Parts: sequence; structure tokens; C-alpha cells
Amino acid sequence: MKNLNNLTAVIVTYKTSENIIFDCLKSIDPSVKVHIIENSEKFIHKEKILSNFSNVEVWCTGDNLGYGNGNNFGLKLVKTDYAFILNPDVVCEKDFFNKVDNVLTKVKNFTIIGCQYLNDKIFMPAGYFNKKKNEKFKRDFMNDNVEVLSKVEWVTGCSMLINLKKFNDREIFDKKFFLYFEEVDLCKSVINKGENIFSSKDLKIHHLGFKSSLEGDVEGKENLNKVREWHWMWSSFYFYKKNYNYLYALYQMIGKFIKSLFKLLFYSITFQRNKKDKYLYRFLGLYNSFLDKPSNFRGEK
Repeated sequence: MKNLNNLTAVIVTYKTSENIIFDCLKSIDPSVKVHIIENSEKFIHKEKILSNFSNVEVWCTGDNLGYGNGNNFGLKLVKTDYAFILNPDVVCEKDFFNKVDNVLTKVKNFTIIGCQYLNDKIFMPAGYFNKKKNEKFKRDFMNDNVEVLSKVEWVTGCSMLINLKKFNDREIFDKKFFLYFEEVDLCKSVINKGENIFSSKDLKIHHLGFKSSLEGDVEGKENLNKVREWHWMWSSFYFYKKNYNYLYALYQMIGKFIKSLFKLLFYSITFQRNKKDKYLYRFLGLYNSFLDKPSNFRGEK
């Protein structure tokens, strides 16, 4: 499996629990180099992991850079032609890396290849920016009527192969994003250059979801939800503004902005605090994005 010697997995963590990281690492072929990028000053599991996995190296960024910029940090350390972006809350299917080797042998002209979920069709792993094409792909995918390797326009970022030969430098993600839409924005830039993105039915993973770099980023579940709501709205508007224009972004998001405001007022006067907070932070995320303010919200300590 010579291709695996030319592959490095990049895993961005943030105070992620030991068992989650161990499950992820145990699912990676030992011939694959692994870079763990801890988005803080100290990786508390370093000694134990290095003693159990000889293919792993660990770096700390010193600060929480977010998903995209954390991966940029890691990609700059990669010396192989191919990188495998992997969330720490992902477990790769048995024989996954044998299939990766086959895919890399057969498919030469690609920039990104996305993986698909094992026994999970609730969340789409890939799609198109055009609404009609996306709906058709979704129907075909649900009916298991897509090719083993489907040419698509975006893939989810929890697990994807990156052909680094297609990039002039390793800062491939827009560091203005902190959470959400980073991989979609990357895919949009790849499509705009006329390059190829694929989704592979052979490459299956199990994704726990919301158990990785964000897990320890805020104090408690309430703060966690505030961060998610804020950044989902901020990143949505920024993505549309960047890739289309301000007016298009406003058209796409103004309804959500008005809905958030009315829901905020309603839940405030009916004393439903949790629901009030949800729409407060959606409103604030969009408001800050409208004003072109940075995505600097990290929760309330």
C-alpha cells in the first residue's frame, strides 16, 4: 500500500476526551502518519498517546484557532502529497485504508474526495450548490442510485482526502470562519477553479457528532449551544457574502434574522429562557456578520 506512505492524517482537537481520541486513532492504519493538532496550550493525553501509537505526532497551537485555521496549522506541517482531514470523533470502517489506497491509485485528477457515513442517511455527506441538481442527487443517494465515485460540488468536512499538489500553499481554509461552513467554502473555491471533488461510497466512517474540538470549548451544555447558534448564523451569512455578494447574502438570511428577532421577543415575554437564548445568539451571530464583525464569540465564561 505505497499510497499510504504518502498520506498524513490531520486531526484537530480541543480538550477532547481520551476515549474518543483513542477510538479514532485505533481505526487508522499504522502506516499512515498522524498529526494531532491541539487547539490550546497543552495536550493532556500526549504522553499516553505517543506511547501507544508510534505513527502519531502532536503539536499545540497555543490558542483555539477553530476548525479551519487549526487544520491550516496542521497542513503546514505535512510533508506528504495527500492529507486526510479527520475529526477526532470519527471512527473509520474496517479496511477503510485499504480502500483509500485503491482510490488514490485509481483517481489521479482530484482535489478533494469526501467520505460517506456508515449506516446513516439522515445527513447528506455531499451535494451540489445548484438546488435542482442537489435535490436530484439527494433522491438518488437515498435510493442508493449513485456511482461508487460520484462527482459532486461539496462534501462534509469531518473526513476528507485532500490532494495537496493542487494547492500553492497549505493555508487552504479561510481563517475568518471559526465554526461551520469552512469545508463548504473550500469546496466552492475548488469548484470555481474548475477542479474535481468526489464523494466515495467505498470510504465509510462512523461520526459521533459534536464530540470533538468543540466538546471542551465552553463551560457546559448551555454555552455550547450558544456558540453553535451564534456561529451557524455568522458563518452562513459570511459564506453567501463571500461567494456571491452582500445583497444575495441578505436575501438568503433576512428571513432568519427577522424570525430570530420575533422569537427572541416572544420567548422573552413568556419567560422561556432556553428558547430565548437560542434565538438571542442566532440574532447576535447574524447581526455581527451583517456588520462585518469577526467571528470572535467563544461563549460566556
